[in-house]
Amino acid sequence: MTSTTKQRLIGIDVARGIALIGMMAIHILPGVDENSQPTLSWTILSGASAGLFATLAGVSLTFSAGGRQPLAGRALTAARAALAVRAGIILAIGLLIAYLNPPAAIILAYYGVMFLMAIPLLGLGARALAVLAVAFAVIGPVIMQAVRDDLPTLDGFDPTFASLVTEPAATVSALLVSGSYPAIPWMAYICAGLALGRLDLRSYAVQTRIALGGLALATGAWLLSEILLGPFGGRSHLLEATPWMDIEGFNDIQIWGPDSGLPTTSWWWLAILSPYSSTPLELFNTIGIAAAVLGAIIILAGKIGSALMPLAVMGGMTLTLYSAHLVALSTGFLLNRPLLCLTIHVLISAIFAIVWRNVTAGKQGPVERLVSGGASRARRWVLDRDSFSGRHATSTDSGATELLEADPVNRRGAE
Repeated sequence: MTSTTKQRLIGIDVARGIALIGMMAIHILPGVDENSQPTLSWTILSGASAGLFATLAGVSLTFSAGGRQPLAGRALTAARAALAVRAGIILAIGLLIAYLNPPAAIILAYYGVMFLMAIPLLGLGARALAVLAVAFAVIGPVIMQAVRDDLPTLDGFDPTFASLVTEPAATVSALLVSGSYPAIPWMAYICAGLALGRLDLRSYAVQTRIALGGLALATGAWLLSEILLGPFGGRSHLLEATPWMDIEGFNDIQIWGPDSGLPTTSWWWLAILSPYSSTPLELFNTIGIAAAVLGAIIILAGKIGSALMPLAVMGGMTLTLYSAHLVALSTGFLLNRPLLCLTIHVLISAIFAIVWRNVTAGKQGPVERLVSGGASRARRWVLDRDSFSGRHATSTDSGATELLEADPVNRRGAE
């Protein structure tokens, strides 16, 4: 049992390490080649790496909320308080890094909002979470398209503390609906990850079903988009409803994604599958890719886990490494030599993670320690307050509390 559990945890961390490298590659490598065609890295990673990153955040959140067995009572209240603090700190880090203006969209502030929105969901089981994932994937983009034209526009690319004070409505609008990673539709990733985390990830049969089911979902979403835009006439409807756009402009959106949100000229825009468009089919496609990667990596880690340890160590401190990557990007160093720049970012990240883990004898990076420390204090405050008021834990509460204190993924953090 112990060995299997370790393999499962290694697999999740390896997947997080892969997602981190994918995010770095998208930020650094060129998306277009000398023939003005999308590069292989863009074709494979655009949208998918961020989707994997967000889905795995949901999986990790499950481990702070009881794992397979949802928490209840005071243990659930404590987990919610801890997540609220965790969300606030991550939101603050994202708003702070935005002042450096790195040449990349910063996901952290959006994560903070998504984690706040996930607080009421921590006590739900896998089926309810899966239903919510579908609901957010379908209804979220509809809300996004319906209200975007009526919302104030943020003066700048990423929200900051200053914009939160001077442009509160525009900042909230960006974080929820109109920004790079709008929280309302992107909650589909968090809910999908939470649902996956409720499953028995130690089971080879479950791992296989996740991998194959994810592949089927990704393929089905792509195929449905092609059918809707082709035989069902979606492409023609969109060109007709958007007279300033020709077929070349439409193809650019399909390949590169929208510059600042999809046009709102027709509901047919929700039928496209384009990176960072946050349409239903793009969300289902990238959730499917994330599930397929997660299932395959967990299976692979069960066979060659030791060979994947560098990735697993990086995956154990993605918040630290992602933040440092953004800071390094903001300097512009070696961005004119993208392959060398990416290699340096990955190597330094791996070396730092391995050295830090060996020196500190722990899996938490320095930023993870900050976040987990605040979350742990909030959790203990709730538990201690309830104990002081004379409440007694049920057997379920006691077991859940023990899990919260002992689970290595929870201690490592969910970022």
